[in-house]
Amino acid sequence: MSGGVDSSVAAALLVEQGYDCIGVFMRQGRPEEADDSLPIVEPARAGHQGCCSVADAVDARRVADRLGIPLYPLDLTADFGRIIDYFADEYGRGRTPNPCVRCNSWLKFGRLFEHADAIGATHVATGHYARLAADESGERRLLRGLERARDQSYVLFEVSRDRLARMLLPVGGLPKAEVRARAATLGLATADKPDSQEICFVAPGRHAALVSRRLGGSRAGEIVDPSGRVLGRHPGIEHFTVGQREGLGIATGERLYVIRIEAEACRVVVGPRDAVPEQELLATDATWLAPPPTAPFECLVQCRAQRPAAPAIVTPLPGHRFRARFTGGPDASPGAISPGQPAVCYRDDELLGGGWIEG
Repeated sequence: MSGGVDSSVAAALLVEQGYDCIGVFMRQGRPEEADDSLPIVEPARAGHQGCCSVADAVDARRVADRLGIPLYPLDLTADFGRIIDYFADEYGRGRTPNPCVRCNSWLKFGRLFEHADAIGATHVATGHYARLAADESGERRLLRGLERARDQSYVLFEVSRDRLARMLLPVGGLPKAEVRARAATLGLATADKPDSQEICFVAPGRHAALVSRRLGGSRAGEIVDPSGRVLGRHPGIEHFTVGQREGLGIATGERLYVIRIEAEACRVVVGPRDAVPEQELLATDATWLAPPPTAPFECLVQCRAQRPAAPAIVTPLPGHRFRARFTGGPDASPGAISPGQPAVCYRDDELLGGGWIEG
């Protein structure tokens, strides 16, 4: 129970269905690197920032009291430290991390399963917008949320296959409007609470400052074109991701995009739109929730949480890797392929598996 409306209604639905529910609030501490003293170097987005704050803990307690279930804080400060280390290290390597995936696989469907086992709980439930269903053989499958615009299956791709049988996702089959309506009908304190918009362990607009402090300094360097011609300088590679157009800090009279980040030289390479990589990717550390593939197959591959999936031919490779070649042309592009982001494979609504984009 994060203190948001989705997990609040998930708990309420389970109580209605007769489950004996125990609420758990994940405490992440407040690392020095994530405090409000870090300078804001990027514009903050509108909405509720992150989760796991003191105010969120109070909201979770109010909902638990309303539902008549116990709520226990679980101190995961050290585990969140591991996620922050991953976050900073990935930016330091010129990659774009996805800490929400790591939080789901390491904590929500990792450490929480250990806690469930310790207290004799049969299932772990969350408020994610994704669904679970059994196939003809009775094997559980992970599906997109019913409301496609709210689907969160992408950030669950790394959950281990053997845990699907013990997962519950009560709101995945509901539209968001109905979730809020149910919360209001039940008198839950979170009914009108804004959705989380940012990473939970760093305040909006401060991620680059966190990375710089965590790595012992900013990774400043040159901005160059594909031929190596210097166009300007940048304050640190942690400010950039492949495909980025805004905030380059240079004016050349043409529209330029980040096409590559050379971490060892702290160099950002920019070029025209058609130079942004969108045709093929190599993914590593693959996880398969459906039976692992042994031959090339056609599917849809999604390369960012807020982008649509695109048609591709996926070829499994030795060492838990796969290659995806996109076949839909410019009208069905996956968008910029950014190392460090997940590449997640779907067949219709079913999540087959995914991996981390290496290049």
